[in-house]
This record gives sequence, structure tokens and C-alpha cells, in this order.
Amino acid sequence: MSERFEADYLIETAWPLEDAAASMAGEQSSGTFVSVPGETPELRARSGARVERIEELGEVDTPSLSGASRPEGRAIRTALVTLSWPVANIGPSLPNLIATVAGNLFELAAFSGLRLMDLRLSESFAQAYPGPRFGIAGTRRLSGVEEGPLIGTIIKPSVGMSAEDTAGMVDQLVRAGIDFIKDDELQSDGPNCPFDDRVRAVMEVINDHAERTGRKVMFAFNLTGEIDQMRRRHDLVRDLGGSCVMVSLNSVGMSGFLGLSRNSELPIHAHRNGWGVLSRHPSLGWAYAAWAKLWRLAGADHMHVNGLANKFCEADESVIASARDCLTPMFAEKPCIAVPVFSSGQTARQAPDTYAALGSTDLIHAAGGGIMAHPDGPAAGVAAFREAWGAAMAGETLADRARRSPELARALGGVSK
Repeated sequence: MSERFEADYLIETAWPLEDAAASMAGEQSSGTFVSVPGETPELRARSGARVERIEELGEVDTPSLSGASRPEGRAIRTALVTLSWPVANIGPSLPNLIATVAGNLFELAAFSGLRLMDLRLSESFAQAYPGPRFGIAGTRRLSGVEEGPLIGTIIKPSVGMSAEDTAGMVDQLVRAGIDFIKDDELQSDGPNCPFDDRVRAVMEVINDHAERTGRKVMFAFNLTGEIDQMRRRHDLVRDLGGSCVMVSLNSVGMSGFLGLSRNSELPIHAHRNGWGVLSRHPSLGWAYAAWAKLWRLAGADHMHVNGLANKFCEADESVIASARDCLTPMFAEKPCIAVPVFSSGQTARQAPDTYAALGSTDLIHAAGGGIMAHPDGPAAGVAAFREAWGAAMAGETLADRARRSPELARALGGVSK
């Protein structure tokens, strides 16, 4: 049998479930809204999508989304549907995979809800794409953090500082013992803080610190831009001794990201800004499991997953499920495991719950204000985070550890968000 790939969907429809699923399969393979002469039974058997599973879940009183057709008197039902396609339709191509599994489906009038939940890809995709080149092991090696989480922060304020101001803040942070620093996604290549100037100023600080201490802090420079710009910026970071670059996935798209990742010699910190557009409505868009698999296979080494008790709208259960997805192998020979990055309103308070829920320290825990706004300064903020994670891994409460750690005690009393 030829190779196939599968996608799982959560659907909501007033149509008969079998008819709704068949319309999905036809729309995204050989069919259209009317019969055409060339769509022979042989062609459908060879190239048509198949409905592999329909699992009815229940009924809803009102449609989740407007604009759906509703036959008179029909109940609105929800179901899980699995479709499969032959790889021969598109070849092992991620850009065309996206068009197949998430193309016109979201607009079909039969559905008042449709969400892509998960993907299962064939081995030919694993052979065609690089996957993370560094992942957990490479990130630990380059950062010098052999065990425990990488304690990280984000340059704040996000924009408005010069390259020299940014380097001055980095100097404070590397002296404080931070493991990981990243540009904010809003900081790119503006005239107030040009990319090249920022990289040179920051790497001078990081390299000087590494010469003194033997430990090089990992800094993820935001090189988001057009493909040629990203490649040139990557090469500058590499040539100046940098150990990480960052890219905004939804800004550059799959082809833009692949144009960088196929030639990258540094870990790629993948930022998901804009994710809410794809995910916020529970009956529309993408589940993280499906979305993240694409970028992991394409070469993302670090993947943002939000954080517990975050400043956004995502529930803690969803955050942890996303982190587990990043750590779950995709293929036997190419696991495509990425480092989950917890961020968004993070403080020392979230360390114990994060560790208890995930059961792993293979992660980056990044806090902006949670470190930078510590009452006693960034060094105390870093120390408080380390103490919080030390307590979590030792099975100790934060309150007990705070009795021995003034930095943690001040963080718990003075930093609430």
C-alpha cells in the first residue's frame, strides 16, 4: 500500500456526519462541488482522501460560528473525524501539506465549527525535512546547563532601547548568572536599534563574560525578516560567536522558515506570536499538537508553549499538553523533539507547578518582569528563580525554601505577576 498521512478534526455540523466528512475529503482531494468528467472511480481510488473514522461526541444547542448552513429541523452535532491522503498527491512537502489539511475546510458552509487537532505523517516526511538540529542536547551543550531548566529572560522594555542600552542590560544579566536571554519579538531591525549594531554590542558583552568565566550565555537574536535578510543575519550571529537565533513563525511562513532552517548552524528559537488567531476559538483553527509538529519537523529547536498562570487566556492544562507534545517523538528514527519554552507572566511562583505537571526539566523558563522587576534587581531575580526550581526538584515548598533564601522571599512578597 502506498504511503498515506492522516489528520484529525473536531467538527460541528447540522449535516449528516457521513455527508459532512465526505465533503471534507472531496474538497481537499479530487472532488469539487459538482461532478467533473475527469474524476473517474479509478482516479478517486488512487488520489481521493478517505474518511478513516467518525466518532460522534454529542449535540450543541447553538452553532459556534456564524454562516453555516442548517437543514430544516436538523440537530447540530459534534464529532471527531480522521481523514487520510496518499502522499503521492503532494509528495512530502510541508507547504503543500498545510494547503491539504488546512486549506478551504474552514470555510465550508456545512460546518459551524472545524478545528485541526492532530497530524500523523509518513516516514517520507521525516526523510525530507531536517527536524531540530540541536534540540535539548545541543541547547544544553551550547548553554553549559547540564541539568535543570534553563533560566531565561526577555529584554524589557521590549523596544525603545539602543543597541548600547541593550548590551548594558545584557551585562547585568550575564553577571547575574542567567542562562538564556532573548530579544522580544517586537525588537527586530529598527533604526533605533539596528540588528547588526545590537548583535555586535551584545556579543561583545557575552564573549567577554565567557572569557572570564568559561561559560557563554545563550542569546536568541530576533532575525525575523525576508529570507536573504535572515540568512545574512544568521551568519553575522554565527561569525560573532553567538549560539542562538530567533524567528517569528507566523511572520515568515513555512517556506521562509525552511529557507533559514535548512542552512542554519545555530539553534532556532521559534516564537509563536499571532498564535491566538489560529487557536483562541475552541471550534476553529488549529490545536497546538498539529501546528507544532510542522515547525518541529521543519527545524525548530525551541517552541513557545505559553506558561502556567499566564497573562493570556490559555488554560494551564492546554499549556502543559503543548509542552508534552514538544517532548513526544514524532518518528522512530527522527524524534523531532523540541525544547518547550514557558513564558508569559512567569515568576518564581510557577516553578513548582510547572515541574509537577510536566515531570521534566528539559525546558526553558523565561520571565521578563518576573526577573527584571525583582525588588533587589535582576541578579536577585535570577537567584530567586534558581531557588524556586531547586525547591521544586527537591520536593520542597517555596515557603520552606524562602526561609533560607532572601531573594526568593523577596520575590514571593514583591512580585505577584
